[in-house]
Amino acid sequence: MKKLCFVILTINLILNFGCKKDKDKVEEKQPITKNILTGLIQKGPFINGTTINIYELNESLSPTGKAYTTQIADNSGLFEIKNISLISQYVQLKADGYYFNEVTGVNSVAPITLYALADISNKTSINVNIISNLEKSRVEYLTSNGTSFSDAKKQAESEILKIFFIKKSDIIESELLDISKSGDNNAILLAISAILQGYRTEAELSELLANISTDIRNDGVLNTPTLGSALINDSKLFDLTKIRGNIEKRYLDLGMSVSIPNFEKYIKEFIDSSNYVFTNNIVYPEYSNYGENILYGNKTVFSTGLSMAANLPKGTSLKIIIKGGSWGYQAMPNGPINWTANQYENETQTFTAIESGKSCDLVFMWDGSGIHTIEFYENNSIQPTRVKTITN
Repeated sequence: MKKLCFVILTINLILNFGCKKDKDKVEEKQPITKNILTGLIQKGPFINGTTINIYELNESLSPTGKAYTTQIADNSGLFEIKNISLISQYVQLKADGYYFNEVTGVNSVAPITLYALADISNKTSINVNIISNLEKSRVEYLTSNGTSFSDAKKQAESEILKIFFIKKSDIIESELLDISKSGDNNAILLAISAILQGYRTEAELSELLANISTDIRNDGVLNTPTLGSALINDSKLFDLTKIRGNIEKRYLDLGMSVSIPNFEKYIKEFIDSSNYVFTNNIVYPEYSNYGENILYGNKTVFSTGLSMAANLPKGTSLKIIIKGGSWGYQAMPNGPINWTANQYENETQTFTAIESGKSCDLVFMWDGSGIHTIEFYENNSIQPTRVKTITN
């Protein structure tokens, strides 16, 4: 009887072991192979020479150690890589390079880095852009706390849209968006790209992206007021016609026929809906290096030694029209700084700031007594944004 029990036990062990081996074989992941993987790196479009690194990630979104490297093939931001074989379906794309700045209309003078996280199992094309970059940190946080990858991606993208006061529940995945194609989804990407770019340098843009990513990582909400102000400040100063012209000309120069989406709609909605505080005001100091500033506040009584001074943030513009009486300004040796003036005619003269992001100043003097009106036209306003009267 004991011998029979031993034989039965041995058979059971063999059967169980065999079943386990068969089960392990079933659970082994089959490699994910792609004959070719393509995509676009866009801010505006990145330019030729940009390096693309593709890293395989495990289910916890940690690198497995497997990676592929390629470069952008042309100035449209297009890349492709052949014969990819991965065990995991998750990848991280990292792009380092120069890009076309849609706000200024010129190529960047320094590189930036953008990221994208994606499930590659059912895709042969993955794009890297501003939204994919912003959502990365939030997706990593959500998945580390038990949210599935697909749900984390949807939630993070939805939260990013809320930062820009955009309401669209059915937007496609960030890695499928393309600023050179029509449609609301792509218009949203271009609008957000322009808002974040603003009149910033590449270093300033990179810092802003990093700070927003850090801020929204844990709760998906932008809680830092200064970051919100940074977004609205430049947006209110945009020349949207110029931005569209910049992008269309860029693709035309590349010999590409594209359909730039209606991004203007979403920038206007952002400006109208945003509760972020605008802080990008032109500053009129009470005194400058040339003397007491006639543009300062509502001050109407001045001593001798006068100036006309203003400090212009990037993107701002200023025109000053003086009417009534006569006056003069010094051309040498202390000539106008960042001001240009038309001819004095009919007791009227216009002074226009030459360049934003700089200070304006000149030595000013009244020529005799009289009543003088100063009209301020800020940021391309057709009507005066402020008027003051000085009795001299």
